Amino acid sequence: MADNRTESFKAADLVIQLSSTPKTKPDVLTFGTAFTDHMLTIEWSVAEGWQTPLIKPFGNLSFHPACSSLHYGIQLFEGLKAYRGDDNQLRLFRPMLHMSRMAKSAERACLPAFDQSELLECIRRLVEIDQDWAPRSSTTGLYIRPTFIGTESSLGMKKPSHALLYVILCPVGSYFNTGEEALSLWADPKYTRAWKGGTGDCKMGGNYGCSLFAQYEAADHGCQQVLWLYGDDHKITEAGTMNMFLHWINEEGEEELATPPLDGIILPGVTRQSILELTRKWGEFEVTERYLTMSQLCSALKQQRVKEVFGSGTACMICPIGRIVYQGENLCLPAPDKDSKLTSRISKELTDIQHGRTPSDWTVLV
Repeated sequence: MADNRTESFKAADLVIQLSSTPKTKPDVLTFGTAFTDHMLTIEWSVAEGWQTPLIKPFGNLSFHPACSSLHYGIQLFEGLKAYRGDDNQLRLFRPMLHMSRMAKSAERACLPAFDQSELLECIRRLVEIDQDWAPRSSTTGLYIRPTFIGTESSLGMKKPSHALLYVILCPVGSYFNTGEEALSLWADPKYTRAWKGGTGDCKMGGNYGCSLFAQYEAADHGCQQVLWLYGDDHKITEAGTMNMFLHWINEEGEEELATPPLDGIILPGVTRQSILELTRKWGEFEVTERYLTMSQLCSALKQQRVKEVFGSGTACMICPIGRIVYQGENLCLPAPDKDSKLTSRISKELTDIQHGRTPSDWTVLV
């Protein structure tokens, strides 16, 4: 007989308790502030294994004061979106990549394994139930936040014997309130987002909470986000919570789209992977994953070899970078002609896939 402690929950066992008091949907979408009527919860214990998945009315959670996720940060999360297409159908964008990344983060956090396909089906059912919350606009979406936390009720530092996996949803508009303006970044090597051997390649809350101090210092320098650097040669890693891309004429005189490699300190972004796959399929220029330093960027700017710099992520999708403050210097990045802008082209191709205008196996119908 199989050990029930290692068996995954099953979507077929899902219990659904519908809310009797639907909430009023917001007129204005501010990222992460309004939540749908229902949530998914799945409990686990080392003694009994995974419990029955439950969709229930959205509400607060209750924890023991010694809960290990509160004291030791034994927790992780994911972020994906459902998009309403022109045909009014909802589509999840590359959800199995998110499930795979979540499973990897769970292993690193010493949280129990789960069947990724079963979790995805539970999420699909949750989105289906709250589908009326998905905005009807090409610039909005329904944000899905799976979260996995250790709920060990002990101050002992150990692998949790209890855990909770839950999922909440919220309708969202633009992540940054900058309109059409490009972001400004503050680059100072005194702060490090992640390091070799750490958890920078996992989506854990501790990677984000510790960045707030630098974020506010960036604001003091007139910038909206932090450009995270690493090592003595000031390697470019990420911008805020985004992966970074540089479109330029490289040192060999070739047109290239480059992004830092997944070496353990870079989060393997789903939008990042999608951009790499899209642009490689075009075959129009070199598309590489390689180290980029601030020295290389500064030299390229002086020689007018930089075409565009932009960030990518699920929340923001594609975000142009217009300015970097580095070592007391204000580096102004070029703003290409609108018709030749790479970011516009990538955004359109991704949006067409997400909203069903371009058929693709990257989407899953709800």
